[in-house]
Amino acid sequence: MSAAGRRSIVVTGVSRGLGRALVEGFIDHGHVVAGCARSAEAIDELRSRYGRPHQFLKVDVTDESAVRRWAEVVCGKLGPPDLLINNAAVINRNAPLWEVSAEEFSRVVDVNLKGVANVIRHFVPAMIERGRGVIVNVSSGWGRSTAPEVAPYCATKWAIEGLTQALAQELPPGMAAVPVNPGIIDTEMLRSCFGPSAASYPTPQRWARKAVPFLLSLSSRDNGHPLTVPG
Repeated sequence: MSAAGRRSIVVTGVSRGLGRALVEGFIDHGHVVAGCARSAEAIDELRSRYGRPHQFLKVDVTDESAVRRWAEVVCGKLGPPDLLINNAAVINRNAPLWEVSAEEFSRVVDVNLKGVANVIRHFVPAMIERGRGVIVNVSSGWGRSTAPEVAPYCATKWAIEGLTQALAQELPPGMAAVPVNPGIIDTEMLRSCFGPSAASYPTPQRWARKAVPFLLSLSSRDNGHPLTVPG
């Protein structure tokens, strides 16, 4: 791919699952990826496998100062991202809401909602200054419907839908914020809810074959529209 056609893409939560599959897919398509995760081991492995110009750093998205430093590094080396994907998320253990501890509830909110806001706060101003770019906040089918025993997770994904659509109204012309439901994929998160039956759904790598071109196709015309990765 020519330098003119190459995009700078930022992805959070790249250690496994959808985030890792997206990293592999975007790089295979010739784009430059900056990713973060909490696992130092996963970051070291990604650095070993993918050298420069790709950038991988150990960052906890709930730590605003760490996110700020990460954004400074990425934007300094790669410029503002063309595509920013807030993918990092956790889910509560299956339990009725009244059995979910305050600590666990807070952790889900801190990662899934506050972490997204932290990343937006420190990457989007540079994108606005440049005048272009797409922000994808990964939502869920449980951000548009509900299920028992995952109330905290549902709450955060419903919040992501609203946050993203409000953000879309704040962006200047030429940019987009899009809440994207990835669909049902066989990840560790799904297995924590579905158990062995999760294996009947596509793997992250299989999912990424459609997700990567779909995400790359998003533009300002999609601003504020809740979308779903084609099945």
